[in-house]
Formats: sequence, structure tokens, C-alpha cells
Amino acid sequence: MAATTGGYTSAALRDEADSLELTRFSLADALRLGRIATDLAVVRSLPVLIEIVLGQRVAYRAALPGTTADNDEWLRRKLRVVARFEESTLAVRVAHEEKDRSFNEATGLPETEFAAHGGGWPIRVAGVGVVGMFGVSGLPQVADHELIVESLGIHLRESGRG
Repeated sequence: MAATTGGYTSAALRDEADSLELTRFSLADALRLGRIATDLAVVRSLPVLIEIVLGQRVAYRAALPGTTADNDEWLRRKLRVVARFEESTLAVRVAHEEKDRSFNEATGLPETEFAAHGGGWPIRVAGVGVVGMFGVSGLPQVADHELIVESLGIHLRESGRG
């Protein structure tokens, strides 16, 4: 199976996730993080759908010009993977590619409901665990993933506490 994940490895993705663990995450933080991602996307004219979920609530959602209902569907399927595995969708995909197998075939989960494509991220708080999810849809999967990572990095640096 040919890798479609930009050369990422499971080990590198674990390190990345560890470096982006937060110390807290509130509705105000969700709004701030969503605005960071949206501002980056607007400046770069990226046609993306951005969604942040806190608990069971959609805390932030923005559909930028160029997105379609297909992006809503892709994001729904990505976030189902995050909710089920509590890992980024890219990490889930890479773990299966490293074993030379397809995520959907290996798990038996239908492609119509689960998409292990970059662009889904578990929002993890130290000492608590996963409290929400961050999703992006509209770009190639590695670029969706990298927009999330960049936004979380800015959020952490600017807040000084995560």
C-alpha cells in the first residue's frame, strides 16, 4: 500500500500529539482556537471547513468560501474516527499504512461512516484526557492535519498555558 501521508511515522505523530497536549480547554479556548485556524485559512485563501467540538457540543464552526456539503460529510466521518480511537485521523491512517493495510478493511468500519484521512484531532487535556475534537476538511489530508497542528501550536504559544 502506497503511503499517502507525507512521510509521517507513528512515532513522529505520537511526539507531535504529546507536544500539543493542553493544560485546560474551555468554550472560550475553543472560540480562540477556531479563530486562529480561521484567520490562517482566510489569509491563505484556503477553502476549508473548521469545526471544534467540546464534549458533545459544537463549540466553533466556520465554512470558508470554496467549501461544499462534501466537506461537511468528510468532516463528520473524520470526527467519528477521532471519537472512536482518540487519536488524530492521520495517526490512525499511518498506523495502518505502516502495517500495509487499509484502515476500513482492517477495522471492518464502513467508509461511509469512518474516514481515517488527515484532518481530525483529539483535544487532550493533561490529567483529564480527551475533552473534544478539532476537525478541518477541504485540503489534501496532510495539509488539513498541518493546519490543525499549526493552529494548536499558536494557541499554546500565545496563551502561555494551553
